[in-house]
Amino acid sequence: MSHVNQEIALKGTRPDGQVRHVSLLLSSTARGARLARLLAVDALRSWGVPYETAGQVVAELAANAATHGRVPGRSFRLTLYVVAATLRIEVTDTRGDRQPVLREPDGAAECGRGLLLVDVLADRWGVAEGRHPRKTVWAEIDLTPPERERSRSGHGVGHPQAGCV
Repeated sequence: MSHVNQEIALKGTRPDGQVRHVSLLLSSTARGARLARLLAVDALRSWGVPYETAGQVVAELAANAATHGRVPGRSFRLTLYVVAATLRIEVTDTRGDRQPVLREPDGAAECGRGLLLVDVLADRWGVAEGRHPRKTVWAEIDLTPPERERSRSGHGVGHPQAGCV
């Protein structure tokens, strides 16, 4: 195991010593992309990790791999890691020659919004070159809960409503 993988395994270790990660090889088809989302949501749910946003990010990255990263007869890989308080989503395909480009779609376009959604939903994302001919598009989602907002009813911190603890 490489130093990087050992570091990920140690940081992603649960108190019981088990590492929370999954890696799946899926067909580069629309069915494979749908299956990627379903299996990711199932894994995240079983880990007790919020899965709504992550499911959408997986769906977009898997659809891109099946559409733009497709090479007939070759699959794409979905990998999920929980490292400390961060979920890392990686989708690896065999079209390293086709780099994803974030662009504003034409208003009338029916497609082209996938990376725009990933950019909005993920805290960070990028592309890593792999061994030729692979590339990995990754996204990270911070799992720390957002700070509680103050009440908008005029009862802020230090002014609880009657009967509230």
